[in-house]
Amino acid sequence: MASSPLVFLLLFCFLYGGDADLASDEAALLAFRAAVARSGLRTWNASAPGAPCTWQGVSCDRSRVVSLRLPAVGLLGPIPAALGNLTALHTLSLRFNALSGPLPAELAGLAELRSLYLQGNRLSGGIPDFVASLSNLVRFNLADNQFSGGIPLGLNNLTRLSTLYLEKNNLTGEISGLDLGSIVQFNVSYNQLNGSIPVRLRSQPASAFIGTALCGGPLGPCPGEIAPSPSTPAPAPASGRPGGGTETNNNRKKNKLSGGAIAGIAIGASAFLLIVLAALILLCRRRKARSLGATAATGSKGAETEAGEQRNRGLEEGSGGRNVSAAAAKGSSESSGAKKLVFLGGDAARRFDLEDLLRASAEVLGKGTFGTAYKAVLETGSTVTVKRLKDVSLPEQEFMERIEAIAAMDHPNLVPLMAYYFSKDEKLLVYEYMPMGSLSALLHGNRGSGRTPLSWETRTGIALAAAYGIEYIHSTSPSSSHGNIKSSNVLLTKSYSARVSDHGLAFIVGSNPTASRVSGYRAPEVTDPRKVSQKADVYSFGVLLLELLTGKAPTQAALNEEPIDLPRWVQSVVREEWTAEVFDVELLRYQNVEDDMVQLLQLAIDCVAQYPDKRPPMSEVAVRIDEIRKSSLGSSYRDQHDTPRSLEEDDHS
Repeated sequence: MASSPLVFLLLFCFLYGGDADLASDEAALLAFRAAVARSGLRTWNASAPGAPCTWQGVSCDRSRVVSLRLPAVGLLGPIPAALGNLTALHTLSLRFNALSGPLPAELAGLAELRSLYLQGNRLSGGIPDFVASLSNLVRFNLADNQFSGGIPLGLNNLTRLSTLYLEKNNLTGEISGLDLGSIVQFNVSYNQLNGSIPVRLRSQPASAFIGTALCGGPLGPCPGEIAPSPSTPAPAPASGRPGGGTETNNNRKKNKLSGGAIAGIAIGASAFLLIVLAALILLCRRRKARSLGATAATGSKGAETEAGEQRNRGLEEGSGGRNVSAAAAKGSSESSGAKKLVFLGGDAARRFDLEDLLRASAEVLGKGTFGTAYKAVLETGSTVTVKRLKDVSLPEQEFMERIEAIAAMDHPNLVPLMAYYFSKDEKLLVYEYMPMGSLSALLHGNRGSGRTPLSWETRTGIALAAAYGIEYIHSTSPSSSHGNIKSSNVLLTKSYSARVSDHGLAFIVGSNPTASRVSGYRAPEVTDPRKVSQKADVYSFGVLLLELLTGKAPTQAALNEEPIDLPRWVQSVVREEWTAEVFDVELLRYQNVEDDMVQLLQLAIDCVAQYPDKRPPMSEVAVRIDEIRKSSLGSSYRDQHDTPRSLEEDDHS
């Protein structure tokens, strides 16, 4: 790319003009802009007052540039060597751009660097050895790139390193040699790593290693490795250490106990055992008294005892499931309201009682705005999703009325609500289980070599199905809205048909003013979570469309950094007339549908208009997506879908 003579003159003066100062930093920045910023960064004008310290993303300290933060500004191409001349940098953030190629060796000159954020680019090659020379590095993030090769053991030399994120790359080999003494946050998930997790990293959560062939620690013991037992006694201290002889003599003295001391110990132990036994008996009686609602319906004392035993199994065995079963049991005994699962229509043959639910094996699916969701596998083999609500302060009658209104919304692109449970302390909702998880996980999950790209056809199908579901909600009354549209609330069946979940819950949990919402999807006019209009839903859906098109999550943010404003970033890119750069790299292969991609992008921009009156209604949004999809795939793609306001799949599991 051609650059102005002024840029190279300034850079030449820096390289050969003596000590580094603000002028040399300015020359390096201009060379950087010329290489990767195209026509962006318009504030980077050498004649501007206070340059370069007043430029976008640039911060100075006395006479040097100490911070360069340019997240999601459309930088494109290899990182130029000139960046290594900013030798006073403390923070470098170029995350969520389209930078490519290897890290230049000149970055080794950034000896003062403390924070390096390069995640969400297309950088490749190996993690260079010179990183080990950046001795002041505290936070290092290379996630979601295309780095390959092994993780250099030189990182062990970084004694101040507390954050290391390398997930979603193509890294290979073992990490058993890593010995990061000061590490706090660590993630190497979704790489081609294998072998044993080193001891110092075994305190990290399992999510730091998923998507790899690693073993040990939170992933369970490696083959041939004996799992540590909590009851295993600590090894005795070595007798050869200083003071060992004294300890041995003391132990010998302690072994010579008098008969009275032995009798006293025996009496004390017996008294202690009696106290423990009495406490256990009291505890058992209390647990027996706390019968579950389903047990109360049977009126059988024998069933009541059985229910107490079943609570110790079932959902207790799942990850976090114990909280559901124990709290539900407590709530049922203390509430004068419903004491059993209340089913809301549906197939009577698929019904079950609370005991069946508590016996089910369970695992946590995720924690969201309204509570925690669990996958529960019943003894009959069927699977349901259980959502444990939080921050609900509604009285029972009002809660029931709102739940029944939600259940009355029957549409192929909404997740059906099967049943609910209400008590003073516990509110549970039971939904059909969606086997493919959420759109968020599909978009932002494994981005490594093993990932299956999400096609244009699949993305437009998901967008259309979600639009139909939301349009249906809006059609039920002029005031009906979803209230919390986001990619994690768009769930997928085995055939990748989308269903919208959590509809209506904003007006149950939203009755608590302290309930929060995900700001990345929230319309600018929404200040009260209890008052979300249909136009605010359209805004949130527009952000979801941008997420489908760009592959970027609107709430992603690195440690100590601000989240990306996805609509604002996309609009800034479109204004610069390099629209193609906003699209997810996985969509660039579909060159024959570029016009359709741009049309969907324009629709998304219309949806996220600043003023609500400028946003189209969901009925129009659905029609426009349908037309774009037909244009891309041919008019025959929906011959089997004659219903004009649903996108229903063949697989109902």
